[in-house]
Amino acid sequence: MVKIAVVDYDMGNLHSACKALEKAGAVPMVTDQAEEILGADAVLLPGVGAFDPAMRHLRDRHLEAPLHQAIASGKPFLGICLGMQILFESSAEGQEKGLGAIPGRVKRFQPEPGITIPHMGWNPLQLTQPDHPIWQGLPENPYVYFVHSFYVAPTDVRVNAATVTHGSQTVTAAIAKDNLVAMQFHPEKSSTLGLKILKNFVHWVQQQ
Repeated sequence: MVKIAVVDYDMGNLHSACKALEKAGAVPMVTDQAEEILGADAVLLPGVGAFDPAMRHLRDRHLEAPLHQAIASGKPFLGICLGMQILFESSAEGQEKGLGAIPGRVKRFQPEPGITIPHMGWNPLQLTQPDHPIWQGLPENPYVYFVHSFYVAPTDVRVNAATVTHGSQTVTAAIAKDNLVAMQFHPEKSSTLGLKILKNFVHWVQQQ
């Protein structure tokens, strides 16, 4: 079975992510050890909270280099929520440098009449890489669950795999580039469609 390293850096509910991976047919391994991250079939970088503490926790655990090595190795890599944001270079939320695996910056939603911040709840995705394996078997505009006040703005919009609209603002909801996939929404909280996305990820890992 596919073994997926779930990176533990004290910034998220690892239990729900692991349960979802198990349902998707994988064997999750919660770890903060470089050799286990690099030895797994794939890596999941979860995260809930703020950008600066996340980066400080990663650096305190000496995880920055192993994560870069894992991405560079070509093994499938999945970032979720804050785990997506810290893949970028910097954030309007704080001062720390991000991992910089994807050029771009994390921005804050601009207030406007009739919308709430954080952006919270079920919203449909607009798939911009509809043929990517992660979306296989999904409807055209799948509804998934979001909770976020900040969003990623990649320098190269071609990495966008899906967008979401909140008020008048259409922003990146997922990215995909080579072996790297990341999503702002929570697949582990997105019911049947979220589980399907994780199953697609596991199947993608098996094909590598």
